[in-house]
Amino acid sequence: MNKKILLTIAASLAVVCVFSQDRITGRDFATRSEVIAQNGMAATSQPLATQAAIEILKKGGNAIDAAIAANAVLGVVEPTGCGIGGDLFAIIWSAEKGKLYGLNASGRSPRSLKLEYFKKNGYEQIPSYGPLPVSVPGCVDGWFEMHDLFGKLTMREILQPAISYARDGFPVTEVIAYYLERNTASLRNYPNIKETYMPGGKSPAKGEIFRNPDLANTLEKIVRGGRNEFYRGSIAKAIDAFMKSQGGFLSYDDLARHTSEWVEPVSTTYRGYEIWELPPNGQGIATLQILNILEGFDIKSMGFGSAEYIHVFTEAKKLAYEDRAKYYTDPRFREVPVAQLLSKKYAAERRRLIDPSRAGRRYDAGRIEAGNTIYLTVADKYGNMVSLIQSNYRGMGSGMCPTGLGFVLQDRGEMFSLEEGHANVYAPGKRPFHTIIPGFITKNGKPYISFGVMGGDMQPQGHVQIIVNLIDFGMNLQEAGDAPRIYHTGSSEPTGQIMTDGGVLNLEDGFRWEVIQKLLSKGHKIQWNLGGYGGYQAIMWDEKNRVYYGASESRKDGQAAGY
Repeated sequence: MNKKILLTIAASLAVVCVFSQDRITGRDFATRSEVIAQNGMAATSQPLATQAAIEILKKGGNAIDAAIAANAVLGVVEPTGCGIGGDLFAIIWSAEKGKLYGLNASGRSPRSLKLEYFKKNGYEQIPSYGPLPVSVPGCVDGWFEMHDLFGKLTMREILQPAISYARDGFPVTEVIAYYLERNTASLRNYPNIKETYMPGGKSPAKGEIFRNPDLANTLEKIVRGGRNEFYRGSIAKAIDAFMKSQGGFLSYDDLARHTSEWVEPVSTTYRGYEIWELPPNGQGIATLQILNILEGFDIKSMGFGSAEYIHVFTEAKKLAYEDRAKYYTDPRFREVPVAQLLSKKYAAERRRLIDPSRAGRRYDAGRIEAGNTIYLTVADKYGNMVSLIQSNYRGMGSGMCPTGLGFVLQDRGEMFSLEEGHANVYAPGKRPFHTIIPGFITKNGKPYISFGVMGGDMQPQGHVQIIVNLIDFGMNLQEAGDAPRIYHTGSSEPTGQIMTDGGVLNLEDGFRWEVIQKLLSKGHKIQWNLGGYGGYQAIMWDEKNRVYYGASESRKDGQAAGY
């Protein structure tokens, strides 16, 4: 992209002023007040799911019950982001145990599909759609793992709201209607997509009632037969038969062998707060790496939206994402040097590579010594908090919609590399690199904020921006999510793509013209982008007043609510 084009783009951005909502109270960026309640709080990307969570809490269920219920409803009302054909990750604060638990409910690649298949058939990368990128869906097993360890209500009570919405119907909301139209346009020729998601020949528009009776029946089977009905019973057999008919490799045996894994969350400190993520195969530790690098800068004095802050943030992101591309993988197949990647000493070494006056065109990964998605959060009157993220990948997944089941299988397998020797190279029975990450913040070992920002490789960038907005810039929970974001693209990827030109810095509406000029002078490629900045939900515990604060940003159809 030449200088003239960049200046034209920048000029178009120049007319945008910093957000101001002209509120009587509150800060510059907040679109609305935070929600405040004593007994419980839920924040999801669709109001019906939020209300389902609150109903579960009022029935005597806990945050874990309510999170499962909300996720199940989202699989019905927001199939463009999640569903039981996808994977799940969660961080749970147990008030009884006084500690955090991490759940990795991601599935593995088919055991009968070998790397040689891709090479023999001339694939340079795993395709985005169709049967080849499909891996075992881990969501349902994740629900039952959470419920077995922490749940109070029956799974019948928990899943009933989702069953009712699937069978009786619900009005489609605005943003979800938009994504339904886009997803079905690209997937309509795959089997059962039109029958399931395009009643009358088109996807439902905003306000239209949409029903999914096949999904209602599938959820009923799960209620009656438990997780084994999905992984060893009639649902597993239906998936197996469908995949065989499509020339796929995911089998009954792959489903029957599936297990989730409880893992220890990992953390770093940032200006006195403990920031928690889950370890690989996800990308959560990229958040921690970026924060470690930024901690060495006086971010507060730079000011929100300044060229200086945007520059060091972008360069820190580039450095962390080079490590992400080289080292993050399923730790059962190759050791991931998490402790070294998260060390403050290593961050200091990486920080020295940042030139304050110039954007880096390319960074190498550091030397290590040997040795589209939904996010929701729920908190209850007992003090439990759940940070949960769940996804199909690429919106509605692979396009593989098993006959009679009412959901689409994920396409996470696309994230494998086909480069031999790469940490994330494809292998049978391996978990792919994952983009979906739940976040959590504690203060002095006590729960503080449960939060997440959905949206592919935007997620660690979004997590960092939320944390910096809260801690460095003093924003409240709602403002931290509504403030304009930046999104850098073009870093090296776990699939093998290498950054050679510095990538592109996407700026949301709200940054000043003089800031854009300064960034251009530092060598950043600037682009305006509508969308792509993620979707944020958060809950904060105010220990002094013994209340929860909830926030749900305006970019999605979401809602925070409490009681």
